[in-house]
Amino acid sequence: MEKYKKASKHIAVMAFPFGTHAAPLLSIVRRLSEAFPAAMFSFLCTERSNSSTFPKGHQKHDSIKPFNVWDGLPEGYTYCLKRNPHEPVDYFLQAVPQNFKDAVDELVAETGRPIDCLITDAFYYFGADIADELKVPWVALWTASPRALFSHAETEFFRRHVGINDPVDKPLDFLQGFASIRVADLPDGVVRGNFDASVPVLLNKMGLTLPRAAAVAANSYEDLDNAVVNMLKSRYKRFLNVGPSNLISASPIDDRHGCLDWLERHEPASVVYISFGSVITPPPHEIGALTQVLEESNFPFLWSFRGDVEKQLPPGFPKRTSSKGKIVPWAPQQKILEHPSVGVFVSHGGWNSILESISGGVPMVFRPFFGDQKLNTRTVETIWGFGLGLEGGTLTKEATTNALNFILSTEEGKKMRQKVGVQKELAYKAVQPNGSSIENFKTLVGVVTCHHYLP
Repeated sequence: MEKYKKASKHIAVMAFPFGTHAAPLLSIVRRLSEAFPAAMFSFLCTERSNSSTFPKGHQKHDSIKPFNVWDGLPEGYTYCLKRNPHEPVDYFLQAVPQNFKDAVDELVAETGRPIDCLITDAFYYFGADIADELKVPWVALWTASPRALFSHAETEFFRRHVGINDPVDKPLDFLQGFASIRVADLPDGVVRGNFDASVPVLLNKMGLTLPRAAAVAANSYEDLDNAVVNMLKSRYKRFLNVGPSNLISASPIDDRHGCLDWLERHEPASVVYISFGSVITPPPHEIGALTQVLEESNFPFLWSFRGDVEKQLPPGFPKRTSSKGKIVPWAPQQKILEHPSVGVFVSHGGWNSILESISGGVPMVFRPFFGDQKLNTRTVETIWGFGLGLEGGTLTKEATTNALNFILSTEEGKKMRQKVGVQKELAYKAVQPNGSSIENFKTLVGVVTCHHYLP
């Protein structure tokens, strides 16, 4: 613990251990540690998450040290496919915030250093109270879109304007920038669904508490959804877009399956790239519809498939399509989307995937599943104009064929590519020296180092 004794500041970081939350938070923390090398960062999360976020042999940062917090699981609990996937989340949320408070006490005792700043995933509304007890600034990181954050921040407002019996296709035209968004597009728990479920309760409390944060940082950039960004700026002490992080924090290229070489053999803007993220695989009948479209069309395709190819894809499909398709368990997504041969990205609509598609200048087709994905889909389609939601919202043969043909084979599809190209330029501009995201990050460093702390 000698490094803690020599450090000028000790900054505690509390990560959310599910989905793709911990990695973006660590990406921001790494940037902070590079900007402020005299500080020590203690990264608090569950053992299971930390083992994934900090794998053995990972690129170590001497000023970032992981610490485990209790995951809330009963003794002897085992993960298996038959269990409800939400069960570990519910157990964990029953354990917060006490597990983090205990971990902070142990952390201070072990390192001999009090906490000087608290950084948390924005989900952790209780960061406000812990920071107040420690008499330090609280910085919250939002890992999804600014529009999704606004939806949760203004949950009570939406509930006042949307009745329980209002049709799901009712437009939210009572709010600037939301006229083309429908009731059905809002995340579950805002105006529909089980308001008492653990995650909606967590997000509602977050929305009420975030104004207490010294700063709210987001993985986005100023020129994307500017009207919503300005509304968020009026609600928080500091709302700081510091992304896209994928353009700032370069990761080693892992192309173990030769995707980039394969792309070199195809025409510009011709390849269908498919990935539904690391959490979800579409149901079997939708997988069947998608494979049928790919087999019968002339479009070359690259599919990052996280499931079991032998069990989940139709028998013989990989072999029958090998002349025009490539199926891999892992793909360097950012580099693939930057490749000129990729013409469309079929995605679940997660925020990181959208930012990577913008960075590559690639239009999108969406099959959203949960969380903010429906809102992201509708936003990209009707407000930004460089993507399509599927007719009916699921992967059917007709809907998928129509969407791919529209983007890859029509003049309107070319216009979509031009629109996303404009955003690509703005995203790169934001991360250049003196760009808006870089200037916002300098402000964030000032808050974390307590130089710009607003109590």
